[in-house]
Amino acid sequence: MSKRPINFGAGPSALPESVLNEALGGILDFKGTGIGVAEVSHRSKEFVSLLADLENNIRTQLDVPPTHKILFTQGGGTGQFSAVVLNMLARHRLLHPTLPDEQRVMDYVITGSWSKKAMDEANRLGGASVHIAADARTKSKDSKSTDGIPAHEDFDFSADPVLIHYCENETVDGVQFSNDEQSPTSFPFHLLPAGGLWPLVADYSSSFMSRKIPRLADHAVIFAGAQKNIGPSGLTILIVRQDCIVDVDAAAKLGAASVPISMAYKPIADAGSLYNTPSTLAIYIASLVLERSKKLGGIEYYEPVNRRKAQKVYAALKEGEEKGVYCGKVREGSQSWMNVVFDVLGDNADAKFVAGAEALGMVALKGHRSVGGIRISLYNAISEEDTDKVVSYMKDFVAQNSSA
Repeated sequence: MSKRPINFGAGPSALPESVLNEALGGILDFKGTGIGVAEVSHRSKEFVSLLADLENNIRTQLDVPPTHKILFTQGGGTGQFSAVVLNMLARHRLLHPTLPDEQRVMDYVITGSWSKKAMDEANRLGGASVHIAADARTKSKDSKSTDGIPAHEDFDFSADPVLIHYCENETVDGVQFSNDEQSPTSFPFHLLPAGGLWPLVADYSSSFMSRKIPRLADHAVIFAGAQKNIGPSGLTILIVRQDCIVDVDAAAKLGAASVPISMAYKPIADAGSLYNTPSTLAIYIASLVLERSKKLGGIEYYEPVNRRKAQKVYAALKEGEEKGVYCGKVREGSQSWMNVVFDVLGDNADAKFVAGAEALGMVALKGHRSVGGIRISLYNAISEEDTDKVVSYMKDFVAQNSSA
């Protein structure tokens, strides 16, 4: 394979080249069947074994307890914005069958574009009122954008909510919760309502398998689109506590909204994620990625590597800020390890930065269309060597464009 560009895209994002080369063989001949993985039956013993191995790799590397099921589905994180609401409303209905809808509450923590989209979908579906438990926009310079994690004293959770939703890492905005519970930018688990089994829902799409998940066992649902750290688009991974896998039809008889069968967790869980045809090719590539991760040491390998990568890029960003070339978009302490976002100052300077990087074989650095600027995504497949190259370019760009 000829020299490939370094793909800093936010998703679908880079995959390890060794995995891509290995996948080429499986596309032609999957596990000696003589047919490719994109053609093989999802109910064949070979594919069922592959799915079991993928689940085991996730469970082992993330230390998922037996209280939680791992499910594989489709629709991405956006699909779970809907599925989470419908399944958790059904659960709440079974727990509180006579409670009027107007007294049911869904809590949302707004830290960026994706958590807001999740909240908007909850409002659209109805079935309960939506309460903003914390809103990063209120503390930003323009009261509209999101540039940091709310302070713990700004969180206000409902007493018995249907769900409490937060997005651990905001891809677009570059805002991320700390995984150090002592940090003021960590998720405030200590403020959650008393009562034990919290209805805590976390969108981990942009950092899944990149570092540990704090209090994983205390979450009701964790979901992630695979197209960041795990594999190609088309696969969604869920970790669901078993008390949240409920009979949605029984809840519907009590007045809850009917849940489309492809979004109901129980039939998916009962069928071992094979109720309908899954994304077989995406599952295959994800399994190769996680086998590679296991050989490298799993989360224990990736977490310090990802920390170092982020530290290098943020150090270069700070140097550029001091020289008046760059302007970071996120407050220190809330900065994402996965998605570094900033502006290049000056007329058409962002475009100049992107063009210069592309000339050196570094692509997909343009920021999200809604916020502009630059976005450097540092997912697991981006090596420290790749990171060093973009850091070197950032420094050279400063040297060539600084008036200081």
